[in-house]
Amino acid sequence: MKPLLTICLSSLLLFSSFLQADNFIVDKVYHPYVLPFEREFEWRLTSRQNDEGNVLLQRFSFGHALSEYVVLEAYIVGSRDENDDFGVSGYELELRWMMTEQGKYWADWGTLFEIEKRPDSDDWEAKAGLLTEKEFGQYSLTTNVNIVYEWGQTVPNEWESEFKAKFRYRWIPELQPAVELYIAEDYIGIGPAFMGIKRFDRQEQLKWELGFITGLNGDSKDHTLRMSLEYEF
Repeated sequence: MKPLLTICLSSLLLFSSFLQADNFIVDKVYHPYVLPFEREFEWRLTSRQNDEGNVLLQRFSFGHALSEYVVLEAYIVGSRDENDDFGVSGYELELRWMMTEQGKYWADWGTLFEIEKRPDSDDWEAKAGLLTEKEFGQYSLTTNVNIVYEWGQTVPNEWESEFKAKFRYRWIPELQPAVELYIAEDYIGIGPAFMGIKRFDRQEQLKWELGFITGLNGDSKDHTLRMSLEYEF
């Protein structure tokens, strides 16, 4: 599978060279799936250490499926400022739509829509994304292509775009190693990641993710730790 992994990552890098974005994108790589009438609580943490210092973000959310194909999720975003004080930095609404039934076509498809408002200014961000996943035996390739528009009081009105990918080995449900790739303007990051699912009764399950992404931008150091816990019921 090494030649396949090399081909996939090379193709993603070539394709994504046409995408540009100036925001930092290391975060969750979304799968295009929705459980019928699911409810979920989620916590995500992203900690980036580079030449300019350390950036710490946390997200807390609750989601509820509107149908067997659509789920709506509300987020509170927290960040640490230059004084090391942690506070609310944004509110988000996220809508995910599973467009195809799993395994019915050559790949599984979904879409993502987000709107974010910053509490301390009249600044907004809207995002639309295309989510895909393709299985190769015990391996799977997940991609996210996002278009972002920012506007408001303190940010310029501009379009941006992002690319994320995850190549995963589905070893056992509880432990699935992967390689993740993130590309935006002025940023390319790649690194190992791990995820797992512990299933309980019916739809009740706990998902976890852990990744360590290294930036390839010429800085003496640029490392990002990301982790998440998601409880679905």
